[in-house]
Amino acid sequence: MAWVILLVSGGLEVVWATAMKASDGFSKFTPTLIMFCTAALGFWLLGYAMRSLPLGTAYAVWVGIGAVGAFVIGVVWFEEELTLLRIGSVSLIVLGIIGLRLSEEA
Repeated sequence: MAWVILLVSGGLEVVWATAMKASDGFSKFTPTLIMFCTAALGFWLLGYAMRSLPLGTAYAVWVGIGAVGAFVIGVVWFEEELTLLRIGSVSLIVLGIIGLRLSEEA
C-alpha cells in the first residue's frame, strides 16, 4: 500500500510543478492555489509512505516520478524541446526508479 501512496504522491508532485509553471510566478490565483494544495497533500502522502519505506528509496522515487512527469508535461503541454539526449536522460531516471522498486522486493 505504501507504494501506491508513493505513486499518488509523485503524481501530485507533477500536478503542483505544472501548476507552478502555469501560475506565471504566482501571479495567477487559481494555478497558485492548485499548486499549494497539491504540494501540501503530496508532501503529506510522501511522509505517510515513508512510514513503511526507506527514506532514500521513497524520496528518490518520489523525485523521479515528479521529474519524469514534469518532463512529459513540459514536452506535451508547454511544447518544450524533445531531443535524443533529453529522452536518454529521462530514461535513466525511469531505470533508476525501476531499480529502486525492484531492490525493495529483495
